[in-house]
Amino acid sequence: VQLQASGGGLVQPGGSLRLSCSVSRSVFSINYMGWYRQAPGKQREPVATISDDSSTNYADSVKGRFTISRDNAKNTVYLQMNSLKPEDTAVYYCNADIQIFRRSPRTDYWGQGTQVTVSS
Repeated sequence: VQLQASGGGLVQPGGSLRLSCSVSRSVFSINYMGWYRQAPGKQREPVATISDDSSTNYADSVKGRFTISRDNAKNTVYLQMNSLKPEDTAVYYCNADIQIFRRSPRTDYWGQGTQVTVSS
């Protein structure tokens, strides 16, 4: 199982980007999914998570600007980022708690990371 993230890039302050992350194969269940980010010289931090019942949580720094959603039919999680600020610059990683088969243990998977740069 792989998580394939896309959608990063360079954007001006105040702009928007939409990140996507898809699970590479059909699986028994995907429990929570989330986005994390890591800026240079800093630890990786959670940005937003969404559970299998679509309950969401956000870091205080992105509340009101970012929206996480998921499409269960496509095994995909999205992060809509609006009103971007320079301090949002980081590598963004998707994460998912997956059970591949009915009797498989739940396992944490990470995507490869996608760079988001907010700069004028």
